[in-house]
Amino acid sequence: MAPNTKTSRKAARYAVPVAVAGVAAATVAMVPAFANAGGPDLPKVTAQQLIEKVAASDVQQLSGTARITTDLGLPKIASGLLGGGGIAGGSANPEDKVAQLANGSHTLRVAADGPDRQRLTFLDGKDEYSLIHNGDDVWGYDSKSNEVFHEKNAEAGQGKGKGKDGGKEHKTGDRLAASPQNLAEEILKAAGPTTDVSVGDTAQVAGRDAYQLVLKPKQTGSTVGSVQIAVDAKNGVPLRVQLLSAQGGKPIVDAGFTKVDFAKPAADTFSFTAPKGAKLTEGVDGAGKGGADDHWKALESFPGLGGLTGGAGDKGDVKVLGEGWSTIARIDSGMNRNLKDLENDKNTPKEAKQFLDSLGDKVTGKFGEGRVLSTRLVNALITDDGKVYVGAVTKDTLVKAADANK
Repeated sequence: MAPNTKTSRKAARYAVPVAVAGVAAATVAMVPAFANAGGPDLPKVTAQQLIEKVAASDVQQLSGTARITTDLGLPKIASGLLGGGGIAGGSANPEDKVAQLANGSHTLRVAADGPDRQRLTFLDGKDEYSLIHNGDDVWGYDSKSNEVFHEKNAEAGQGKGKGKDGGKEHKTGDRLAASPQNLAEEILKAAGPTTDVSVGDTAQVAGRDAYQLVLKPKQTGSTVGSVQIAVDAKNGVPLRVQLLSAQGGKPIVDAGFTKVDFAKPAADTFSFTAPKGAKLTEGVDGAGKGGADDHWKALESFPGLGGLTGGAGDKGDVKVLGEGWSTIARIDSGMNRNLKDLENDKNTPKEAKQFLDSLGDKVTGKFGEGRVLSTRLVNALITDDGKVYVGAVTKDTLVKAADANK
């Protein structure tokens, strides 16, 4: 698998407390708040009733348009590594597109007809990138580069006896969960005993009346102020997800439908035939080819970042500290080099030095010295002795964790 794919998977795994617990009301600290003024006049509901409405929703057919805007406040060099502008261009492998969703604004058309038929089309000016899942086939098509990616369902005939998911691996179609509905489901899984859940103001999203479910961390030190999920008042489908910073300002992530229809999409919506002359890549052959990989390899020069980016043989020792919204991953690369060695080494890759220059203030503590890479959501402390502390927590929280676990 490509280094940049590993990066996106590990960053998600270590940085944000997703999939901490189930949606069961017994694990959620319910605040008895009610929907109030500011939107459509809807019957009052409790947070538990609203979560139950989402869990009971059986809507499997829809189509519409959605918009995803992400503002992580990334340093310029990191934004470049994520691809900068639009989705279209380059490899058609969907795994090569995932990181680009973490930067900027993207408009997409969404269609679904049950668990085996979905289509996402990212619009990029006159160009577009489409991901089509139809039964056993997953297709990715990039109109700008005229490249096609095709993968058969790797789980077909291999899932018996391995639980409801048929094993640990998932087909490509499951990996690009970009719709507001999928994002909301993942966030609700994270609502455990460290979360206060309440009902906020009502709203209208994509022309539909909605309640707003509000999740707030109980713990101090998180960069997350709240997560607001707009839930369709009629059918319980999440229509919009907003991730708000503890520091205020515009949302870190704002993903929502701008238009939605719950009628069955036409069958040909999920049909795909590779255009004449398009370059076709089967399976994982096309993963990780291209410029971004070279940048990630350069960043593996950093003490500790080899483990974070999937390099160094993927042998970094990882320890999870804390729980819930204050979860921190400590990654110990076991390397002998430190940041000062890196700064003074004339053989250090240019990209690695650019990344070092983009890091924030130097910090000191009982752990020694280090540097902090800061974003609006995820912060990472890289110590001089090759350890990385990373999480959706403040810089001070990272320093305290490093002091306590030196």
